[in-house]
Amino acid sequence: MRVVIAEDLALLRDGLTRLLTAFDLEVVDAVDNGPALLPALLKHKPDVAIADVRLPPTFTDEGLQAAIAARAQIPGLPILVLSQHVEQMYARELLSDRSGGVGYLLKDRVAHVGQFVDAVRQVAGGGTVMDPDVIAQLLARRGSDQPLAALTPREREVLGLMAEGRSNAAIASRIVVTEKAVSKHINSVFAKLGLPPSDDDNRRVMAVLAYLRA
Repeated sequence: MRVVIAEDLALLRDGLTRLLTAFDLEVVDAVDNGPALLPALLKHKPDVAIADVRLPPTFTDEGLQAAIAARAQIPGLPILVLSQHVEQMYARELLSDRSGGVGYLLKDRVAHVGQFVDAVRQVAGGGTVMDPDVIAQLLARRGSDQPLAALTPREREVLGLMAEGRSNAAIASRIVVTEKAVSKHINSVFAKLGLPPSDDDNRRVMAVLAYLRA
């Protein structure tokens, strides 16, 4: 698996490179600023891009914008965004494109090596991975007039775990219920969010997008 990294902090950039290499992922380029990211992505066409949201020279949204620009030219390019804080606008913008794997993790999550590498692989495989803290804040901001208001507390919890990229079995283990019960909750979430069965759309991803766009 080929990876491009964009991170301005030298220690973290080197640490990510060493970590991914240790798990048999090939880091084909590692840049430290926004203007260098887009050319690197277009040149290497990696299996996944790992990018900080805020990069030099302005430390605003260079990393995200470069990744989105690359995705416009390489449809479905998997992108895993790292951020120091929960930035809801960036999370929504990233997830607004339904093609390809996407992820949004706080940098603290990198300390959990196994979880981080699993997240990288999941995004590269076309999955969606959201940091639990991001999910919690996004869920907390939904108004009572939004579709999400129809969900029960348990359904909200299941939706949050789905958005983290967890399987039905993992959700069942986390909330200590059967997989059959999890499937029932998920089907209820789909119904309440107006997501009928479809051969074209991944309803788990669509459920996350539904409340982000609400």
